[in-house]
Amino acid sequence: MALNFTAIDFETANGSPASPCAVGLVRVRDGKIVDGFSALFLPPPGFQYFHPGNINVHGIHPSDVADGPEWHEILPLMLDFIGTDVLIAHNAVFDMGVLKKSAEAISVELPTISYTCSLLISRRAYNLESYRLNAVAYAVGHEEFDHHDALADADACARIIIHAANRKDAEDLDGLLAATKQVLKQL
Repeated sequence: MALNFTAIDFETANGSPASPCAVGLVRVRDGKIVDGFSALFLPPPGFQYFHPGNINVHGIHPSDVADGPEWHEILPLMLDFIGTDVLIAHNAVFDMGVLKKSAEAISVELPTISYTCSLLISRRAYNLESYRLNAVAYAVGHEEFDHHDALADADACARIIIHAANRKDAEDLDGLLAATKQVLKQL
């Protein structure tokens, strides 16, 4: 199987898409997970307030990132890890919005990035009551993961796409997109 992509997940400090505080990336080559990258970091200046609701979801506190790297240090490492891969996120509108707005917050112009959404693919590949990340992950047999941990969520997203490709007899991402009537979008 020539299925190659990078799955991505962000956690944010507050309701602003410009407030990432964690990222997880999982690289897939030939339909297998081969590498990962994760980081906790201080969100961009002006977006560093941690809302209690967000903390309740992901468990990341301001003290967890206070002495760590800042977003402007993590973004180039993250882009280097992604390279020219297609990004896939579960509810990609959210994660691509975070990437775009947080790059704008530090005046960084992003390269052209192609992406698609495992949520939309899941809706076409499975018949489930819920298409939330954890529900789809459970449905494909990936039941043990720390939901709302960025790396664990990116890993779950990658496993969903691999499973969906196998289910749809897709040899690559183009085949999976065609089978689920999805298209690549540009950030």
